[in-house]
Amino acid sequence: MSDPDPILDTSAPRGNYLPYPSSRLGARIVPQDLTSFKTRGISKVERELQQELVELRERYLEVIDAFNWNKLVYEAQFGFEPVIGECYHLYQVEKKYHLSMIEPEKWHQRWIATLRLNADGRWQMEKSAEDFDLRRWIGEHSSQETMGAS
Repeated sequence: MSDPDPILDTSAPRGNYLPYPSSRLGARIVPQDLTSFKTRGISKVERELQQELVELRERYLEVIDAFNWNKLVYEAQFGFEPVIGECYHLYQVEKKYHLSMIEPEKWHQRWIATLRLNADGRWQMEKSAEDFDLRRWIGEHSSQETMGAS
């Protein structure tokens, strides 16, 4: 057989497709300085991701608070079956929590919060007492459970 035609030979790379000049007469290739591009990209991505982390943390705390309000209400004492969509009031009476239909203006116990029962069984906090800190309550409540388990 004869030698293959160099023009039709597709196995060898062609000079115009190489990432570098294939002869001294080829165009000079100068690497670009990408420092400013990278710096802008890094700072933009960092700002966006930091904002996402802030939003994620806020959403996380909202979910944790919703969980803890529900825990507090479901562990409270009440002698009736709450109706979906209605508001109820949570009180602290002698270190115990009670859920009641009685409004805070009509019952002179320590009012904690007003909550509404949603269709999915979750309690949604409508209004809470300014002097009640749910996260502090969780800290105290969890330490009491730990001491009770010991």
